[in-house]
Amino acid sequence: MYFLVILICLTINYVWLKDFDRFSDAWFFQFRKQVESRTQDFAQKPAQGWLVGQLFLYGVPLLVVGLLLIFVADVLFGLATMLVHILILLIAFDRTQPGKLATDFLNLWRRGDAASCQKYLQEEMGTELNKLEGKDCDSLATAFSKQLAYRCFEKMFVVFFWYMVAGPLGVVFCYVTYQLRDGQTATDPDAALHSNRVLIRVLEWVPMRLLALSFSLVGNFVKCFARLKEVFWDFSLQENYGDLLYSYAEAALHGVVEDSQQADETPTSDANQRSKVAGEIESLLALLERSQLIWLVVLALITVFGISA
Repeated sequence: MYFLVILICLTINYVWLKDFDRFSDAWFFQFRKQVESRTQDFAQKPAQGWLVGQLFLYGVPLLVVGLLLIFVADVLFGLATMLVHILILLIAFDRTQPGKLATDFLNLWRRGDAASCQKYLQEEMGTELNKLEGKDCDSLATAFSKQLAYRCFEKMFVVFFWYMVAGPLGVVFCYVTYQLRDGQTATDPDAALHSNRVLIRVLEWVPMRLLALSFSLVGNFVKCFARLKEVFWDFSLQENYGDLLYSYAEAALHGVVEDSQQADETPTSDANQRSKVAGEIESLLALLERSQLIWLVVLALITVFGISA
């Protein structure tokens, strides 16, 4: 059932209009605000206060989903259970297809409008302004490539992995963890921030290496696998997984982009540079799509041989 649910969700996610925000994450931030207000009694004991809040933030959604799955079990010959799985995955998936993100950015980038590219990275990709100020178009394009790769990773590949490992409850756990990261403020206790970083590292450690291996299979195996071996056992919280994933992608694409651009002849160096950068982004998108296909094939084999539910 899991493989069928993933295919249905990918299809729905692909055909749904970008501008129609079918699921808003605002409910979680409202829920978090209420939980934090109700745990103010622990303000004199910060260590207990944030911990109690975290337990509620994780426990309530997990309990609700768990009870819902029990309630709908065997209803309509399992169709109700499948619908719950689909709903949870759609909530966790990205609202916008990677191809749409790349197309929208390249339309702005080809015009040479650095301000519009910067605004797009802020509003659509969630990049902080202080990381974009003073950058030219080429640097913004690199920043977009890193954000695109990591966004696909956390919104799709991490969700795939934990859905197959722990079902809808695993997806809910991932969703809450990433929402807590995205909603961090300067007033959050250091212990809460640290625990969130550790949880994200735990959630991403195995999927990151599996995706890097997928890059190796569909790209430059020697370069990418050599890069993977360099940091395979590293669990350091200081390692930026966005940069690390992009380094895997660059290694996998080594020699591919250059070969595809040898025949390109443009009248000016500026046009040639724009063609080169556009080709790099399109090649990165193709690499992610081929890796997604690899994962789907593996998931299909797992389902066929009965390893998954």
